[in-house]
Amino acid sequence: MNSLKHINIKKIIVTIVMFFCSIAFLLPFIWMLSTSFKIEGDVFTFPIQWIPDTWNMINNYNEVWFGDYPFYLYYWNSIKVAVLTTLVSCVVSSLAAYGFSKIRFPAGSWLFLIVLATYMVPPQASLVPQFLLFRSIGLFDSHLGLILLGSFSVLGTFMLRQFFMGVHTDLIDAAKIDGAGHWKIFWKIALPIVRPAVATYAILRFIWTWNDYQNPLIFLRTDELYTIPLALQKFTTINGEFYTLIMAGAVSAILPLLIVFIIGQKHVIEGIALGGVKG
Repeated sequence: MNSLKHINIKKIIVTIVMFFCSIAFLLPFIWMLSTSFKIEGDVFTFPIQWIPDTWNMINNYNEVWFGDYPFYLYYWNSIKVAVLTTLVSCVVSSLAAYGFSKIRFPAGSWLFLIVLATYMVPPQASLVPQFLLFRSIGLFDSHLGLILLGSFSVLGTFMLRQFFMGVHTDLIDAAKIDGAGHWKIFWKIALPIVRPAVATYAILRFIWTWNDYQNPLIFLRTDELYTIPLALQKFTTINGEFYTLIMAGAVSAILPLLIVFIIGQKHVIEGIALGGVKG
C-alpha cells in the first residue's frame, strides 16, 4: 500500500512539473498570438495584456495577407513545394527502402553503406556543386529545383528501411509463390504494413520543407517564387517597427504546421508503436 502511495505521489509531482513546463513552453506562442490581435501601442504595455483591450485582428491579418507584400502568394508557393516534395520523397524513399531491405543483389549492403555515408557530409558542402548543376540545366530560380533538392532523402531511406525489415519474409515468399513480382509485393503487401511509418516520415518531410530557409535563399531569386520563410524574413525587414504585423505573419506561418501535426499525430503514434514491435 505504501509503495502504491509512493508511486501515485511521484506521478502527481511529475504531472505538476510537466504542466508548468508546458505552460512555460507555450507562453511565447500565446504572446505571439495575442500581439497579432493588438494595436501597435498596446504591444509593450506592462503588465502584459494577454487579452487585448482594443482588437485590431482584422486590420493586421488583412495587411499581412493582402497588403503590399501578400502572404497568400507565398503560402501557395510553400504549399506547392512542400506537398510535391513530400509526395515524391515518400515514393522515392519507400522504393529505395524496400529495395535495400527485401531485394538481395550483389554488393547491396555495401551500396547501402555508401548511401548512408553521404548523410555524414554537411549539406553546406554540396551547395556550390548543386548551385552550378542546377544553373547549367535550367532549374535555378524555379520551384522544380527546390522540389528535386528535397525529394531524395538518405534519412528517409534509412528510416523506412528499418520498418520494411520488420515485414515478415514469409509474407514475401508466399506472394512470390503466388506469382507476384516485387512491384506488386511492394504496393499490395509491404507498403500497407508500414503505412504508419510512411505517414510519420511524410509529416516530418512536410515540416522540414515548409521550414527550409537555406535552399530557397540560395536557389530562388524572384520575389514571386519566395516561400514562407523567405517572405517572412523580408516582411520583417520591411515592417521592422510594426510588431503586430510581424506577429500576425509569424502566426500565419506556423498555422499549417499545427494543422498537419494535429491531423497526423495519430499516424506518428502508430509509427512509433510499429517501430517498437518487430516480427
